[in-house]
Amino acid sequence: MIEKFNPSTVHEPPGYTHVTISSSGPLAHFAGQCPLDLDGKVVGEPGDFDAQTDQVIANCLAVLSAAGTTPGDVVRSVIYVVSNDSAQLAAVWDRLNASPLAPAFTTASTLLGVTVLGFSGQLVEVDLTAALS
Repeated sequence: MIEKFNPSTVHEPPGYTHVTISSSGPLAHFAGQCPLDLDGKVVGEPGDFDAQTDQVIANCLAVLSAAGTTPGDVVRSVIYVVSNDSAQLAAVWDRLNASPLAPAFTTASTLLGVTVLGFSGQLVEVDLTAALS
């Protein structure tokens, strides 16, 4: 079981919850999913946040499925975006939340603007933890 709530002593968040408690047992910790295709190449033209976000979504769905979990089983997410522009961070957040991965972002979630990620040209990465039932 996954319980999500927002204490009345903190602000109301836009779409995620401050507290997520999983009582279902073990957790699956996934490596940060990058915008890499099956050949290990960063997708999209330089600066293409949409293509990279879409590949990250596909990769997240694939690893969740491989572990026997779904986006609804995610208890924690961290989204990294190479940008210092809050509008760009919001655009990535909106694209993630318009995808089949969206239920993953209703639990404890953090969105960060960073200066660089691990692969040359990489703009987006998503790190997930899911409850196993």
